[in-house]
Amino acid sequence: MTWASGASSLVTHRRICNRRLKHVCYQWAFSALTRSPGARALYDRRREAGATHAGALRHLGGRLLSGLHHCLARGEFYDEDRAFPGPAPG
Repeated sequence: MTWASGASSLVTHRRICNRRLKHVCYQWAFSALTRSPGARALYDRRREAGATHAGALRHLGGRLLSGLHHCLARGEFYDEDRAFPGPAPG
């Protein structure tokens, strides 16, 4: 995509995505914050690392979608402890 204004021009790459899937993952991640301790911990860690609210939710949504893919591909049930393992003891 090329943006031009006067003497300057900028060429950028625009990523195409499934907007419905993107919106659903965002909503899924937002609702998981109140029900899943692991999701909340991941979100809080991302926020402490400097991510924006939307960025932390996108990361969490990606993690949830990855877990869903894993469950469907292997025919397993969702397990909160496997999806969001806690910090190593010690």
